[in-house]
This record gives sequence, structure tokens and C-alpha cells, in this order.
Amino acid sequence: MLNEVKKLSLAFSSCPNDTFMFHALVHGLVDTEGLTFDVDIHDVEELNERAQHDRYDVTKMSYHGWFTVRDRYALLSSGSALGWDCGPLLVRRACDESVMQRPGLRIAVPGRFTTGALLCTLAYPGLGEQIPMLFSDIESAVSCGEVDLGVLIHEGRFTYRDKGLELVRDLGAWWQETSGCPIPLGLIAVRKSLGPEIAARFDRVLHRSISYAFAHPEASQDYVASYARELSATIQRKHIDLFVNRFSLDLGEEGRRAVDTLYERYERDYLRRGRHEVVPHGRQCGAGA
Repeated sequence: MLNEVKKLSLAFSSCPNDTFMFHALVHGLVDTEGLTFDVDIHDVEELNERAQHDRYDVTKMSYHGWFTVRDRYALLSSGSALGWDCGPLLVRRACDESVMQRPGLRIAVPGRFTTGALLCTLAYPGLGEQIPMLFSDIESAVSCGEVDLGVLIHEGRFTYRDKGLELVRDLGAWWQETSGCPIPLGLIAVRKSLGPEIAARFDRVLHRSISYAFAHPEASQDYVASYARELSATIQRKHIDLFVNRFSLDLGEEGRRAVDTLYERYERDYLRRGRHEVVPHGRQCGAGA
């Protein structure tokens, strides 16, 4: 029966762009077409890891993570973090100008399945060991010399200079220069086993929720702040403005072409030529945010 009540397990990250987009859906401010939700909120790498085991019906993932489960999860048109000038940043300590000339570098990445880790591998093949850790720990790990370099995502791109760090390379800009495409970072995917009708229904609901967020940006402020790692309201707003855009409402032809281009590079330059070595680390994402 069309629009029958269906409960879905739903997961997204604690980052401001996700809580901004999902606020109206979670709080019943838009028509959910008979869908109800059990909601989990975790760090994006925790969601990437859980997707390996089909943990959720609908889940946020990094595009890199989705590439590993695309046989089981379908990409939705709505909900992506994809755009121009919003990619991960590779940073070093301000006093460490010769770091790129040293052998055996240790590079902190925000999880092995994140798009940031993938872009670092594509831009700098063979650079060193990737050390997965929680994204919010990376700035301090670089600052104290625990690692040589760090790949920053989310709010880190707004705060790294205050932590005594300097930019080595904007990995998103590198991607744009070499591909001519916007950078696909994160997405919302649905288990294919639920069928196309449920997928299409949820896609419409999420589009509605994002449209509501754009029309009522103040409505989600408390919800966003309650999960944000960075407490500054100004940083939270910059984060939302950077990562929630027209591609979040609908990937469209340009967005899907960017996704296809990244997947082609993933297959050609990551899978076929071999990955960076990724080593375990005590700060690797666990229970999430």
C-alpha cells in the first residue's frame, strides 16, 4: 500500500551540515509520507564502518566509504555534501617547513574510509603511513608532533591556524584542478534491499527537510549546537554554509558526473595501484560523537 507506515533505522553524523539538514525530518516538521525513524548519530567514520555490516536502513557515509558498499546501498539524490572549495586540507606544524622532504611520514586521517583519506592517497601516492583517528583529534596530534601531517575535515578547516598549523595543500582544490569537477565528500544512502519505492519516498522526505532548513535557518540552531564539536555559533554557520548547497537538495547531472569521476579515480589509482598503508591507532573512531 502506498505510504504505509514504515519504520527505518536512520543514521547521520553530528556535524552541523547533517543536523541542519535532518532537523525538520527528525522533529516532524515536514510530511514524512508514513515513514518513522529510529535515529542514531555518530562520527562519519563510525558510520562508514557500520555500513560495512549493513547496520542501518538509511545512513550517512563518506563517498569513499560508499564506494566499498555500493553493491548494497543506493545513493540518494538529496543529502550530499558536495561542492566547490570545500575539500579536506592537508596541514603541518607552522615551524615544520621541511616536513614534506622527510621519509617515513605519519599522516593523521579522519578514518580510513573517509574521502579525505582517499584524496590524500590520490594526491600524494606513497607519501607515508596513514594513521586513522577521530577528526576532532587531528589538529592536536599534528600540533604536538605525534604525527607529521594531518588531513582536516569539518570544522577543522576554520580553526587550524589558531592551533599553530599551516596549510600544505587544499586537497579539494587539487581535486578540482585535476578533474574539473566539484568534490564529492559525503552522501546519504539507502539499503537496496528495501526496494525503490521506499528509497524514493525517503529521498522526497529528505529533500523536504533540507528545503525547510533553508527556509527556516534559525529553527535548527539549538539542535545543531547540541551536537557540534566546535561551540562557536559563527563556525557552525560557516560549516553549514560551506557544505549545504544546491547539490544537497539534488545532485543533478553535474553532481553525479563528479561522483562518477571520483569513482573512476578510486578504481584506477587507489584499487589497482595499491592503497597507502593504514595502521591502527588508539584514537581511531569508536563509539562516535
